[in-house]
Order: sequence, then C-alpha cells, then structure tokens
Amino acid sequence: MKKYNFSAGPSILPQYTIDQTAAAVKDLDGIGLSILEMSHRSKEYEAINRETASLFKEILSIPEGYQVIFVGGGASTQFFTVPYNLLQTKAAYLVTGDWAKKAAKEAKIFGEVEIVASSEDKLYNYIPRDYTVPQDVDYFHITSNNTIFGTQIKEDLEVGVPLVADMSSDIFSRPVDISKYALIYGGAQKNLAPAGMTFVIIKEDILGKVDRQLPTMVDYRTHIKKESAFNTPPVVVIYAALQTLKWLKQLGGVEAIEKINIEKAKVLYDEIERNKMFAPTIMNEMDRSIMNIPFVMAEGYKELEGDFLKFATEQGMVSIKGHRSVGGFRASLYNAMPIESVKALTACMQAFEAKH
Repeated sequence: MKKYNFSAGPSILPQYTIDQTAAAVKDLDGIGLSILEMSHRSKEYEAINRETASLFKEILSIPEGYQVIFVGGGASTQFFTVPYNLLQTKAAYLVTGDWAKKAAKEAKIFGEVEIVASSEDKLYNYIPRDYTVPQDVDYFHITSNNTIFGTQIKEDLEVGVPLVADMSSDIFSRPVDISKYALIYGGAQKNLAPAGMTFVIIKEDILGKVDRQLPTMVDYRTHIKKESAFNTPPVVVIYAALQTLKWLKQLGGVEAIEKINIEKAKVLYDEIERNKMFAPTIMNEMDRSIMNIPFVMAEGYKELEGDFLKFATEQGMVSIKGHRSVGGFRASLYNAMPIESVKALTACMQAFEAKH
C-alpha cells in the first residue's frame, strides 16, 4: 500500500534528497568512502559545507553582513543560545504556541523578559496583533509557524528593534526579507533534512554586545570563525540539506514552492470547510498555517474520531493524529509533500463521509 507521510517532524523529504543521500552513504561521488565515515576535515566535506551555506544564502537572498552556520542541539538549544549571545538587559517575546513559550522561559534565565502578547488564552488558535514592542529591548523574538496548533505569521514584521525568529517549520516555504531580521534559527527536520542539525542565520553586527563571558560552544562567533566545524558537525545531515537545497533550486526556489504550498493548503482547507463531518481549529484564515493544518470532528460526529483515524490509517495516511494538546487530526504539508498526497487525504475524508 502506498503511504502518505503527514508527520510533523521528522517529516517527509524530497525523493531526490533520499536517493542522493542513500547513494552517498554507499559511496560519496565515487571516492570509495561513505559519507557516514567522512572526516569533517577532508577537502570533500569542506566543499559540501561551503556549498550548503552558499546555496542557503542564494535561495533565501541573504544580504551581505549575514552568516549561516550549522550546529547541533536542535532549535531548543537556541532557546538559550539566543539570549546568551544577545540579551543584556531585557528582551520581548510574542507567545503563539508551546515552543514560543519555552523559548521565553529559557530567556528569563539571562535577563528580563516582557511577553508583549500571548494567544494561550484561546489555546493558541490565533496570532495576536494588538501589541506594542518596547523599543528599549535587546531583541524581539517570534516563532513564525506554530507546528502544534496550526497558526503562522506570514509577513516579515517591522518592529524597530532586532528581530529574532524561530523558523523551524516554515523556513524555505516562502520568500523572506532577511534584512528585517537580526537572527533566524530552526531545526532541519521539517523542510530541510533529517533531524540532527540546526541552522542559524546571523547578522554579524549584533554579536559581541553582552558583557557576560560566553562558553566557547554557545558563542556564535566561534562557529562563524570556524565555518561550522569547530567541533564535529552532523556531516550526513548537512549533506542531505545540500540535496534538498539543490532540489528546491531546480524547482524554482522559494517563490515557486510558495505557490505550490498555498495550492496544497487550499485543497485541504476547502475540504475541511465543505465536509460536514470535520471542522477547522483556526477560524481566521489570515492566521492559518500552510505548513501544519489541524482539524477535528464536527459537532455531532465527535464519537467517530477513533473510527476516522483507523479508516485513514488503513488508507495509507501516516501520522495524521493531532497533537495531544489539540486532539483530532493534523496534516503537515511541508515542501516535499506532493499535492497528490493531499488529494489522497481529502478523498479519504470524502469516502468516510459517504460511509457515514
């Protein structure tokens, strides 16, 4: 049976990435060595690392004055690394989900944190807009896409202070004006590569302004100076990321993938709205994520939730169960998800409707 992978992460990857990485695991470019056993000091890996950073800059149109680094630890490690490097006195945070809340919690270790707005009062089902960012903060932190609850900030904010964004689950899904950000970070396991690597895009002139002593490994300048190879980097994951970037460039870049992503999301949102058995959890269309789409059984059909999950699983739908915080279902439509898979899900929903 064909499987349709709607996992929120680690998630679906382009077949090109899987094929190229699998080949490199056996023999990297015919050199007689597997990428698994490749020294990170070898000329072959150094070329891979530089090309990955270069394609990152090219596809996202990253301007001069910014650097791209690849580190371990996941995006959760950046929750404390960001304030370690940037928070001198006070920072501002917008809390739009669990991960944003966790990031703010870590920052409080290093200084004052002001929560300018939060959507926790309504289970994070909207993006707050009526707030003011204080101008005396060292930076303002946002989480651009809410993986669990299905909201997304789709514009590049103008806030008057250095803007920091966790873009773990929507990086490369749309064009981004990098010049409006001081720092962007994210885990690789959504739109880029397998789990095990974190990317950080840094405006260099924001560094070196805190008066605390920084441990070597959490000082961004260490990894910039050593080109992401101060310690052993996640070699295979970075190689896989390079293949995904090549695939995305061949597809037409972020401009092309944004159109595809909008079309995919529309197919599923339209079916959720049409089908009497299901209901969306995010009512404001402006706030709806095009990456992660949660939905529930409509009133009068709640008792059929388990039945639909079993039915969908039997039809090849993988990881369609919603996060325990929300319940119901969640379909993650990352870049590598083909529209045919989304249509298979909507056909499954229609078949279940007809059955009942």
